[in-house]
Amino acid sequence: MAKRDYYEVLGVAKNASADDIKKSYRKKALEFHPDRNPGDKAAEEKFKEAAEAYDVLSDSDKRARYDRLGHAGVDGNAGGAGGFQGMDMDDILRRFGFDSDDIFGEFFGGGRRRGGGGGGRPRGERGSNLRIRVKMTLEEIATGVNKKIKVRKQVTCNTCNGSGARDPNSVETCGTCRGSGMVNRVTQTPFGMMQTAVPCPTCNGAGQTIKSPCNVCKGDGRVFGEETIEMDIPAGVHEGIQLSMAGKGNAGAKGGAPGDLLITVEEVPHEEFTRDGSNIMYELFINVADAALGTKTEVPTLDGRARITIPPGTQSGKIFRLKDKGLPGLQSYQRGDELIHVNVWVPKKFNDEEKRLLEKLRDMPNFQPNPGKEDKSFFERVRDIFG
Repeated sequence: MAKRDYYEVLGVAKNASADDIKKSYRKKALEFHPDRNPGDKAAEEKFKEAAEAYDVLSDSDKRARYDRLGHAGVDGNAGGAGGFQGMDMDDILRRFGFDSDDIFGEFFGGGRRRGGGGGGRPRGERGSNLRIRVKMTLEEIATGVNKKIKVRKQVTCNTCNGSGARDPNSVETCGTCRGSGMVNRVTQTPFGMMQTAVPCPTCNGAGQTIKSPCNVCKGDGRVFGEETIEMDIPAGVHEGIQLSMAGKGNAGAKGGAPGDLLITVEEVPHEEFTRDGSNIMYELFINVADAALGTKTEVPTLDGRARITIPPGTQSGKIFRLKDKGLPGLQSYQRGDELIHVNVWVPKKFNDEEKRLLEKLRDMPNFQPNPGKEDKSFFERVRDIFG
């Protein structure tokens, strides 16, 4: 099923401000939150769809790529069904800096009460994003590639499973909020006193405190380690483009949601081709005799070799085009072309016989320059190709 337009999902215009996008997302999160729609799978999917749209439109870099390339520019970057796996609805909200209780409090004047008696679930802190660079050859860019990369980052502590506690007995119910993770705050407003529920300042909303921290992570719930991450990079990417994988960044503290992995593509210079957008350029050198008499020769392409015909009288600077032998577009089924730039090689040294033959040819009529209208200048040829 095709994804809906992200602006349509949030119900905002394409020129909507960041504040408008944020407000719209808060309303969608409230409308489709499971607390208001218990057991409603359709509402849960819409909640995640809104989160995926907000994940992209709230980030200026992702939004710019989406505006330019559509879903193909951010595929695998947003949460969606894949990026939010293993996260409940509250985890998703906290990933964006929201809190379910704050959202419900904003609309109803108070937060939800969580079960007491130590039943509160640790919230922790969201992990930071991690940036890496991935090198790609033109051949990989032409087809797309699956890469497995070892990344050094903060990972969940295996000793305490991310809780930060030495053992289960080291965790106790917070005495301030009595395990709910929330405390009531009363503020004076123009409409009178208003009570709202806010995260407990003692346990930071976890509902629990730790008496004895884990000996390995020292209570943080994470340690430095290494993870092998498998990523699918689509065809048609270019130097400097940034992709992201939700939830693959640094682990969050004390069970918090992980950050994102931001992947910047770095093109490896090719030995034979240079790139110009979706086209690739190849410099072909031929000798004077082949240029004058014509010949057939092979040239490399990104997927093998191709045989081309050099017609008699080919001038240096002539450009031949191999249709669809370039690179695919990031959001298109069309491919660029391979442009073959002919260079007539003139030797710099001659033996006596070669010099004698050239002297004989020098004054012959057909060897006198006589360009016609079809012999365009270099700038005209470039304009024809790229104009």
